[in-house]
Amino acid sequence: MVRPAVKREAVTHLQARLNLSERRACRIVGADRKMIRFRSCHPADTELRGKLRDLANEWRRFGYRPLS
Repeated sequence: MVRPAVKREAVTHLQARLNLSERRACRIVGADRKMIRFRSCHPADTELRGKLRDLANEWRRFGYRPLS
């Protein structure tokens, strides 16, 4: 299974190198056009995610859901 970010990169690569339209590049890659155009409006919160990941590794029995 390929992540959406990889599919986005593949579509932009096809558009740049082969001069394909977005529709045709998405069809070749197998990506939905909505997924290609989607931009998250949520902040990254990388520091918070890192701390939660560390706590989840420390308290494996609980997992990450009870910690958040």
